[in-house]
Amino acid sequence: MGKKLIINCDDFGQSPALNQAIMALLEEEKVSSATIMTVAPGFEEAAAWTAKRRQPNVGLHLTMTSEFDALRWRSLTGDPSLHDDDGFQYRTVKEFELGAATKAVMKEIDAQYERARKSGIVISHVDNHMGSLMGMETGRSFLPQTIWKVSRWKLPMRFFRYIYKEDPLLSSLKDIERPVAQVVGLADAFGVPIPDYLLSHPFGLEEGETYDSFKASIIAKLYRLPEGVCETYIHPGVPDPWMQEHIPDYTKRVWEYRLLFDDDFAYALRDADVELINYRYVQEHLKRPRLRSGLKLVRLLR
Repeated sequence: MGKKLIINCDDFGQSPALNQAIMALLEEEKVSSATIMTVAPGFEEAAAWTAKRRQPNVGLHLTMTSEFDALRWRSLTGDPSLHDDDGFQYRTVKEFELGAATKAVMKEIDAQYERARKSGIVISHVDNHMGSLMGMETGRSFLPQTIWKVSRWKLPMRFFRYIYKEDPLLSSLKDIERPVAQVVGLADAFGVPIPDYLLSHPFGLEEGETYDSFKASIIAKLYRLPEGVCETYIHPGVPDPWMQEHIPDYTKRVWEYRLLFDDDFAYALRDADVELINYRYVQEHLKRPRLRSGLKLVRLLR
């Protein structure tokens, strides 16, 4: 198969500064795709641009949390269990896992999907803001129900079939093999295509980190990619004084935007023999036949 890479821009629709960056990257085909936040204040701008250009590589970023003090949003359905005392979505994944009612989460997922679809977006795939549906904090996972819904939408989804031991996020999680195997089994049972590997990098600024050291670390990963389909995600933003002042680690967002236009990065992709692909490849080449067990699971989840 060779080394294939999906670069997805998360948080499309979060703000004008992120919208501007992501639209430029999609327009110039510097990235594979983006996923849009239907609850965020910049959604309408991002959705209108996507629909007008018939952009085929925009997916749905299921959003259950609102992490920044200066930039907050509410759910679409307004269920009290999805909000904190201030009336916004929870700041942390742990708060969401502890407070959200399952039926309310499922209703909100449907509402976010419908808002994206009705805005004219041809949804390419599905992923999840901050991993809030994965049960990473308390073990309360909404993935079985989410995978079932994604199967009904006939879309691929961000997850991973194999654990990439060099990934900093995955390597920090204990006893991850069993839950990963369970999710992969669910994806196969429901016929939901997923990539082979997921690669992350620290969201915030590391101590002593510079643009050059950040670039070098990402380029080094290109040369170590395993064979198969990998996805990594970024949160790029253009320079913006308000965001710089109010959003933690916004410098890193500007670096991620700058990196994708950097000639050194483009050269490394070619030199490392990495092919940039999108989720259509996942849909067409990684889909597995839906298992009979998936029908039984559907009845249990309804």
